[in-house]
Amino acid sequence: MTKVTLRLKPISNGRQSLFLDYYPPIPHPETGKLVRKEYLGLHLFDKPKSQLDKQHNKDTQALAENIKAKRQLAIQNKRYGFLPSESQKTTLADYYKAQAAKRSGTNSGNWQSSLYYISQFFDDGVKLSELTPMLCTEYKEYLLTAPSQRTNKPHTKTRIISRNTAVSYFNKLKAVLKQAYKDGLLAKDINPQIPSIKAGETQRQYLTLEELHTLNRTNCALPILKKAAIFSALTGLRFSDIQKLTWSEVQHSKAEGYYIQFRQKKTQGTEVLPISEQAFELLADRGNPSEKVFEGLEYSAYINGILRDWVKLAGIEKHITFHCFRHTYATLQLSLGTDIYTVSKMLGHRELKTTQVYAKVIDKAKREAAGKIKLEF
Repeated sequence: MTKVTLRLKPISNGRQSLFLDYYPPIPHPETGKLVRKEYLGLHLFDKPKSQLDKQHNKDTQALAENIKAKRQLAIQNKRYGFLPSESQKTTLADYYKAQAAKRSGTNSGNWQSSLYYISQFFDDGVKLSELTPMLCTEYKEYLLTAPSQRTNKPHTKTRIISRNTAVSYFNKLKAVLKQAYKDGLLAKDINPQIPSIKAGETQRQYLTLEELHTLNRTNCALPILKKAAIFSALTGLRFSDIQKLTWSEVQHSKAEGYYIQFRQKKTQGTEVLPISEQAFELLADRGNPSEKVFEGLEYSAYINGILRDWVKLAGIEKHITFHCFRHTYATLQLSLGTDIYTVSKMLGHRELKTTQVYAKVIDKAKREAAGKIKLEF
């Protein structure tokens, strides 16, 4: 006969997840598949620090033992209705991974990174149907003090993730919950009951016109990367839009000059972006309409390493990522007198407030410039 055993599995923040182990496994009443484990969505503290934690452990242990006894009795009578239905048994981890797999490019990497924090916080095997606004809010609080994966190594000072990274990761959970509701895996949309994390003001790194000139004169180990980066600085296009750009989207007319007609990958908005003649000349000889303009351009850690080496070789000490070339375009346009409304349209921003971040950068640059002329008395 199947024996029910209560077991523990270590999870994040000094906790142990409780689950039931069925051996031999029992058949699911709907599918007939054999089930070995049932996660209870409960946890104990390894080292309870307060009386409240101790009481939590005592009450949770008693509840788990009670569930175990009921399961053993039900199994003896061959009643397996306590096992969740197909819609109820979908785990957060499995569904989150499936949603992450649908993303591509730089967005894909961000989703994969966020999976680490999902696995660190939520009990192993927690079902989508078990998520509550309170539990999701606790995850939000966890993200605000969560250690960065990059510095969480031996002999390395631990550093927490940035506030805007926490914003990005938490928004992904909210997107997953919204999609799960649409897919019928949640009885109701709990998103409105979960306050978002307010984004902090970001410091957008960019190149000065002199630095851009220097970088353009410096050889890069990967020519296609250099061409794409300079093209981004001249047009403001994102990496994802440059990567998928085809020759059919690069057009010319006597009245309009050179322009790109494309659909933004991030916003899915259709855009017509005028580009300079110099930007067009940067491209290779025109290929077939369906061919990619930047054939072979891929996003990877290897590419990021080459970019860092190229910037370093140019004598530029700033931390420059590919997206900084888009920031450079916006900042230089504003500093050279282009009005913010036009820059906003050129960047494909839906709201003017998104572009106003760059205006603050220009104001700061003006303040710094104001103090550069000094006389000796």
